[in-house]
Amino acid sequence: MDVSIRPVLPAHHVELGEITAQAYLGDGLLDFGAEDPYLEQLRAVGRRAAEAEVLVALDAEGQLLGGVTYVAPGSPWADIAGEDEAEFRMLAVAPEARGRGAGEALVRACVDRARAAGGLTGIVLSTQPAMLGAHRIYRRLGFERTPERDWCPLPDLPLLTFRLAL
Repeated sequence: MDVSIRPVLPAHHVELGEITAQAYLGDGLLDFGAEDPYLEQLRAVGRRAAEAEVLVALDAEGQLLGGVTYVAPGSPWADIAGEDEAEFRMLAVAPEARGRGAGEALVRACVDRARAAGGLTGIVLSTQPAMLGAHRIYRRLGFERTPERDWCPLPDLPLLTFRLAL
């Protein structure tokens, strides 16, 4: 399957927001379901694109498959990155597009951006314990678990962390 990665266009903001929200909802990753306040952030692609770099995966016909937010150092979207690290967040692939390489292509694009930035020592991410498919991608690409950086943004919401040295 041919997957291309490029920055999101404003015409795709709403669609990518829904793909992201539905991926989290469908995988049971939101404690409060359709009423979860995090849905607002998941759908806020325009805001993320203004403050970070949102990338999308498209198939050969131009169908939107998913997206990710690449967070450069100093971005307000950074959760755990140090000053010499990049981060990525909100990786999501539409359920019907999974298994076609879009998730891995999006992660690789983030790694490529971090390497191209120069001067960075690594790229990091936070993930929920239940996101096993994503964990397989991270490990396959050389990311290592960093349990000393695990954190809880909300009570009863543990997040695991991974890091790739650059």
